[in-house]
Amino acid sequence: MPKVAYSQQDRDKIRQSLIVAGLELMARQGIQHTTVEQIYNAVGISRTFFYTFFPTKEDFVVETLYYQQPKILAFAKELMDDPSLRWREAVCRFFHACCNGARSGIAVLTMQEQQQIFRRLTPQGYQQFRTKQALLFSGILECFGIVPNKQHIDLFTNISLTILIVRRAIPEALPLFVPQAADETLEFQINALVDWLATLRN
Repeated sequence: MPKVAYSQQDRDKIRQSLIVAGLELMARQGIQHTTVEQIYNAVGISRTFFYTFFPTKEDFVVETLYYQQPKILAFAKELMDDPSLRWREAVCRFFHACCNGARSGIAVLTMQEQQQIFRRLTPQGYQQFRTKQALLFSGILECFGIVPNKQHIDLFTNISLTILIVRRAIPEALPLFVPQAADETLEFQINALVDWLATLRN
């Protein structure tokens, strides 16, 4: 069977389709449970062709996380612009949506997945990831009406990721946590974070 010659435009479209399909799968079933085979099958290409775009699954996941950042910011802005929501309700709804990625289309890394990504990143790639991460969390603070500074961005990043990761980790990766109180723990953490954000906003 003769090889198909793809133009750069064709390759760009296929690459974009892979990222969109991968994000949908990862948000619905988790990054760890999403296989490369599922991703390339969703787009209708071969495994070999997939790897001409992304050398490893970890490289693909990083690109997908970058792709969803503008979507997260747009979602935050949409909530803040909703006249039917008060500020606190909008912010709480944002974090609940992030914790329930399957419903909101947001992919969240588990602790194990973070370790895998970290091992894969080059020093330059790590710096790029940190830069993009800081821009994302800075942008979220701005959507919430808060003027960000580095200290607030760093703390907001860590607290937000802690909330997301811990909820995803109970009980599988954190078996000594009490699973029956997982949702109450999440509610407490979100409310404590929003209390702090309200002081920055004021």
